[in-house]
Amino acid sequence: MVRFKNRWLLVEFVDTSTADVSAGKEPLSTRSLDGRLIYNALRDSVVTNFGDTGWGAVGMSLTVKYFSPTTNLCIIRVARDQHRIAWGAVTLLTSVHDVRIIPRVIHVSGTIKHAQLSAIAHNREVIARFRIKLKNAALHHDSYDDYLTRSTREIEALQD
Repeated sequence: MVRFKNRWLLVEFVDTSTADVSAGKEPLSTRSLDGRLIYNALRDSVVTNFGDTGWGAVGMSLTVKYFSPTTNLCIIRVARDQHRIAWGAVTLLTSVHDVRIIPRVIHVSGTIKHAQLSAIAHNREVIARFRIKLKNAALHHDSYDDYLTRSTREIEALQD
């Protein structure tokens, strides 16, 4: 029996959207994104930057396993041999569905377990930053704790 070897990319999408005051439009935010839109943007990035050959190598193994619009954290699975193509495509992304972003690869792992542990640790760091920004963190304590427990359960439930 042959085992498929994967790499797991833990990516944070930093939102750079700003309001276009002159047009009077609301800015699009990463809260409107989901895994399908990120997958489509990754596919377009691979085809644009690496051509059909790059997509042929990466296409069968590329999947977006998890995305959190609250912390903009994403877990992407790709075959081990082609993970550098996927990493390059993620790095070269500038927008996802008209939302301007800066992707930041936080962790690359060979197992889903280590990707999960890194994602949980990163979620805690982001929530800690949110709490520091608030003047009165005690008021929002319950909502952040609920989010942390819910996201931890979702991340731990991911299967290969």
